Amino acid sequence: MSHAEHPIAIAALDAPLRSKPSNYPEPFASRLTGREKRPLGDLFGLSNFGVNLTRLLPGASSALRHAHSRQDEFVYVLEGHPLLITDQVETPLAPGMCAGFKAGSGNGHQLVNRSASDVLYLEVGDRSAGDTVSYPADDLQAVLGPQQRSNGVKSCNPTFTPTKSLIRPDRRYSPPHHGGVSGRPNQCPGQHWLAV
Repeated sequence: MSHAEHPIAIAALDAPLRSKPSNYPEPFASRLTGREKRPLGDLFGLSNFGVNLTRLLPGASSALRHAHSRQDEFVYVLEGHPLLITDQVETPLAPGMCAGFKAGSGNGHQLVNRSASDVLYLEVGDRSAGDTVSYPADDLQAVLGPQQRSNGVKSCNPTFTPTKSLIRPDRRYSPPHHGGVSGRPNQCPGQHWLAV
């Protein structure tokens, strides 16, 4: 999309939903049922940071609990009462509250909607290249190549790899665009297979 094709302004709720609900491989992707993301920054051609308008239906989660090695994240609650779960504590949030997650802290985090009403929030993240994302509760790691971003549009999907208890000697964990778990070679430049 060229500069002339980007809108000047839009109503955020009119932005299209993300075409692929999750980049996680199965069985992890199914755990995000009820999460709807509208990538806002990409509509305007933003390249240094991403912005998503995200809705969590009752019972839904923002992501697997995770921590980034190189990318900062920030959330601002617009509607509803999500629970922020980190490695240290569970914190109830309300409209007008915000939280930030510094890259490299190792503190896994996620939002969970345990209420009977929808939650709506903005999430903002930078697009630092070479990020690794750890998922401590799921023994999983995502490795993003030099041109990848974890917060919306990617030049290529991450490579997901089990870290401990999920390791199966008969499988390789591939980018989700290859169908999740697969034995096919990785076709993403700047990426490598992490054989399991």
